[in-house]
Amino acid sequence: MENRLRVLRAARNWSQQDLSERLEVSRQSVNAIETGKYDPSLPLAFRIAELFELPIEEIFVSPSRRSSKAI
Repeated sequence: MENRLRVLRAARNWSQQDLSERLEVSRQSVNAIETGKYDPSLPLAFRIAELFELPIEEIFVSPSRRSSKAI
């Protein structure tokens, strides 16, 4: 799943460690989400959205929604 997590984190000048502490997850989890190697659980996705004060849909884009826009 594509996401804007790296961009949002960088806009706040937060390191992956800073974000991981705010979310109460490991830095490796943040890295895996940012690189698309791991999709967060729904509760974690909600915590991320609340932290950045954005709807989930503005942070995460499902592959099926991405491909339907290309048509």
